[in-house]
Amino acid sequence: MWSSLKSGSWLTRERLRVYPALLLAFQAIAILTLVLTSDGRHDLFGRPLGTDFAQVWVAGTEVLGGRPEQPFDLAAHLAGQRAFFGPATDVYGWHYPPYFLVVAALLATLPYALALAVWQLSSLSLYLAGTCAVLRGTGLPRRDIVVAALAFPAVFINLTHGQNGFLTAGLFAGALLCLKKRPWLAGIAFALLVYKPQFGLVIPVALIAGRCWRTVASAGLGVAVLTGLSLGAFGPGTWTAFLNSLEFTRRVVLEEGNIGWEKIQSAFSAVRMLGGSVTAAYSVQAVVTGAVLGALVWLWHSRADARLKFAALLCAALLTTPYCLDYDMVLLGPAIAFMVAHALERGFFPLEKTMLAAAWLTPLIARIVAKLSYIPLGTTMMCLLFAAIILRAISEAYASNSSDPESAWQPEPLRNLHVLRPRLDKAELGSKSA
Repeated sequence: MWSSLKSGSWLTRERLRVYPALLLAFQAIAILTLVLTSDGRHDLFGRPLGTDFAQVWVAGTEVLGGRPEQPFDLAAHLAGQRAFFGPATDVYGWHYPPYFLVVAALLATLPYALALAVWQLSSLSLYLAGTCAVLRGTGLPRRDIVVAALAFPAVFINLTHGQNGFLTAGLFAGALLCLKKRPWLAGIAFALLVYKPQFGLVIPVALIAGRCWRTVASAGLGVAVLTGLSLGAFGPGTWTAFLNSLEFTRRVVLEEGNIGWEKIQSAFSAVRMLGGSVTAAYSVQAVVTGAVLGALVWLWHSRADARLKFAALLCAALLTTPYCLDYDMVLLGPAIAFMVAHALERGFFPLEKTMLAAAWLTPLIARIVAKLSYIPLGTTMMCLLFAAIILRAISEAYASNSSDPESAWQPEPLRNLHVLRPRLDKAELGSKSA
């Protein structure tokens, strides 16, 4: 068994084809059952259909009603949700900056159930397009790629919550895929991620370390334009209300874990879930964030393969914030895809196939494992995935710089390949050709 896990031989092509298809079928049945047993507003259990999406749609109606500051007023926003869904249903707070009010207002022009369907299907298409583009040209069957991307458990979690993980992952993947040939477009895609400010720390760090100056300029300009447009559309009062609401978000949602520690997949929540103090949680999160950022700067400043840089950035976005929910783990979809694309070309390390399969499955069980056992599985697996990416980059750098590349630690399929030998300069190449 150990040999099979180490080599990844248990992960046969047939299993890669069948297991995701079975999981996807199960998830599709569950989603269909949830929809068919709903009344268009509430699911079978009396919760708002799409749970978290309820407050986004209500926030949109508040904007259309000429009250763009109301989503930031917790009491008024909760009252608006109860007025639509009933006094006994669950209610949710608004924690987004004013940029996201545009999306909410556009969706609120549609009836609730239709708005939810449009939101999830359109953003799912963006995630799917980005993930499939990463694996294009790898030789994997397109059908298997699509099935695996859709069956990724974080997709199911995001669908049932009506959340924005698809949009976040799609914009991230799209920006990274455009980075080399269309740097200005990549900057615009990064700028559109401002509605998730907790993921914003890693983007400028990586881009500056990678000397992606045109993308940095484009992203900065994009954020400035979006901020100006939000001020013009909703007025400065929305920004004042947003800044005032941050205290409640920090204290109640993050530090007190009002939504449940098992849902938050971060080093901070892991410490709090295990009984640690707020100070200890911030200290551990600071250490994790510092270590991840340090490794990310080295990687993006190096000549490592771009796919490793991209995978690391996606993973780092989740690890460097204390506020990362399990539906945000949709970002791991393209991260795993970038890793697989690189490994298919260069070879897999021992245990790497098994680790990638475990990372793919983790969102399905991370919440329940944390709730029942207090084991922060999601955070642990993301740390392992990030470490595997860095280890692969270090090994590749050592192999390319070693005077004896045959002795470097390499994935088995790459040993003795000419690509690891020192490159010939033009003069030497000419003499050899002669």
